[in-house]
Amino acid sequence: MQLDAVVLGAVACVFAVVSGANDGGALLATGLKLPSVRPAAGILALTAALVLVPLASQRVALTFVTRLGGFGGPGGRQAMTIAVLAALVVVAVLSGSGRPTSLTLAVVGGLAGAGIGWGLPVSGGAVALVLAVALAAPFVGALAAWVVARLLGLATRRGLRRWHLAGFALQCVAYAANDGQKMLSVFMIALGVSRAPLSVTSAAAVLFAAGTLYGLPRAGRTLSREIIVSRPLHGVAAELASGAAVVGCAAAGMPVSMTQAIAGALIGAGVSRGGGRVRWPAALRIVVAWALTLPAGGLLAGVAALAVRLAERGAGL
Repeated sequence: MQLDAVVLGAVACVFAVVSGANDGGALLATGLKLPSVRPAAGILALTAALVLVPLASQRVALTFVTRLGGFGGPGGRQAMTIAVLAALVVVAVLSGSGRPTSLTLAVVGGLAGAGIGWGLPVSGGAVALVLAVALAAPFVGALAAWVVARLLGLATRRGLRRWHLAGFALQCVAYAANDGQKMLSVFMIALGVSRAPLSVTSAAAVLFAAGTLYGLPRAGRTLSREIIVSRPLHGVAAELASGAAVVGCAAAGMPVSMTQAIAGALIGAGVSRGGGRVRWPAALRIVVAWALTLPAGGLLAGVAALAVRLAERGAGL
């Protein structure tokens, strides 16, 4: 196996763990105030979805690999490696400064920047379309959650638990069909395959689960406490709304951040019971982080890719 494939494979493993820490906790955090889904059972359900759902559809993974740019050809592994590393750096810096952000936006920006810096064909139209859909998703989730929260307002606690089970199941499927496939795209480029087999989806799912165990407490504090004064109704409404929005985007092959959709849905659910439940300064910090993520990832990856490319040329590699 070539060295660039080995390096990207190692990066893909780290990326899957970080995705779990960044995304997995957010998926579980919204419903923690209801005992319908225990964390252990939730992680198992999410892991199973990540293994099985991509076997039916990998449209979003193919968007990362082929629609955004030519990462399946020569230089694709090097550019993908730089893009993922740049995305991880951007997310780590923003999260460390108290601005949790979208790993998916960082990857999209990283791929665009690394592709341009390495001289690969990058589709500006595809990047713009993905960005537009990604920016719209939180607002769609907020509107849908506002409607769902109003409809569920009269539900009994037992009824709410049932809706919680349905919402969490929908979220698991949605994440596996959409946001989670950014992990598969990295493995696909590393292995040089056009479709991730069961062995790859299983490996990515197990690594993701390990990251989820680590990231659950932090994500729970950020989403269910910092954004709104959360009640069970808010979490259930956010699950149903964000899951529906992300599944719809997956059907079109458009990558969308589940954490963005959940955050928007929590705000929408909170507003349905009065805007005073929403902690607007915290929500604003997250929105600012989203706005910074893609350009920061693109700039960092572009500069790094160009520097590495010029260094290789100078060394005659």
